[in-house]
Amino acid sequence: MRPWYGRALTIGIAVICVGVTMSVVFQDGWSDAGTVAPWTAFVTLACWATFWRPLVAVSDAGVRLVNVTRTIDVRWPALEGLDTKWALTLITAYGRFTAWSAPAPGARNAMQSVIGERHDRHRGAETTVSPGELVETPSGSAAAVVRERWEKLLAAGHLDDPRLERERADVTWHIGTAAAAVALIAVGVAVNL
Repeated sequence: MRPWYGRALTIGIAVICVGVTMSVVFQDGWSDAGTVAPWTAFVTLACWATFWRPLVAVSDAGVRLVNVTRTIDVRWPALEGLDTKWALTLITAYGRFTAWSAPAPGARNAMQSVIGERHDRHRGAETTVSPGELVETPSGSAAAVVRERWEKLLAAGHLDDPRLERERADVTWHIGTAAAAVALIAVGVAVNL
């Protein structure tokens, strides 16, 4: 799950960056475009890494959080709870991991949402729903999917005796993206000296 606005923003920024580069090409030629291209490429890369790539993926194995700088894989036996106060946060045996792609709504959006007494289907009682739990929000939508799969596994007894396979969560740093960003900055500085 990734919010649509991240993809729309990335496409918009990429179109603007290509437009800026092509404008320089048409006005000043290809040699001057070389001074702008590394910076527009860097902005596009940064936007993609920040707004397009992040996601929350739920599978039979667990929950994968792809964030800006790293990917975290949390297996179901390690999951202990969810929090949506600021963003979807997985509370695990290894610590807390926040999903960049599933933020809670801002104050304005929270005020516009209908907040108050709602029927909680899981408990069969009236409860107050926080803005971050509303399914119309990125955090609430992602939390609902994670919670639904987790509760099915709990109800089926698959997590009655959870055993951790590893000493810590699987974390993969996005070294390629960081290296590309550093390279673009270096080229940008070098061609503008």
